[in-house]
Amino acid sequence: MSSASRIRLILAVGIALAMGARGEIIDRIAASVGNRVITASELDRQIRVTAFQDGVKTDFSPAHKRATAEAMIEQKLIQAELANSRYPLPDPAELAPAIEQFKKEHFKDDAEYRAALGRYGITEDDFKELLLWQRTLLLFIQVRFETGVQLTAKEVEDYFTRTVKPAAEKAHPGQAVLLDDYREQIERKLTGERADQQMDIWLREVRRRTNVMVHDEVLR
Repeated sequence: MSSASRIRLILAVGIALAMGARGEIIDRIAASVGNRVITASELDRQIRVTAFQDGVKTDFSPAHKRATAEAMIEQKLIQAELANSRYPLPDPAELAPAIEQFKKEHFKDDAEYRAALGRYGITEDDFKELLLWQRTLLLFIQVRFETGVQLTAKEVEDYFTRTVKPAAEKAHPGQAVLLDDYREQIERKLTGERADQQMDIWLREVRRRTNVMVHDEVLR
């Protein structure tokens, strides 16, 4: 750990101890990413709001806490890149239609939606924050990685021959299966896969250059 990072951590601990001495709740640090921190309460909220979106039971097991913390570490790394660059950001006003669509698909009315938020121990603002980050991430991937992907005609044809055509012929026996009917879908899929691979490489490199600390005792 660098001297600067050590000083920041000592200061954070000192402040937390001082708050505790006044009888206030200490929010433990689950992980630190450079000069950014992920607190235990942020980790808890992320688990709750993600479970709400997926419609599953909240999972506070150590393994799931660790997986969530790792995803949040990647989020912090990307947020640092966004803060230091001029990437386009989504408009928060776009969230309203997405939330309404989510309500229609998962709840019979607004009251049931609000009740579910309460059961998961989150607010609508928490849910909006998650949706905004997901849109931010997608836009970042598109601009930072997808725009640089170049597919060859052979790559598209090979994927069609090996994967798409056999599946389509099995699903629709006797019907002609033509590459042009699937070209756009194949290009989107291959571009997305290539962009994901490039982002994984980028994240590993950025993490290698960043002082990342995970406090396992908080994840138990």
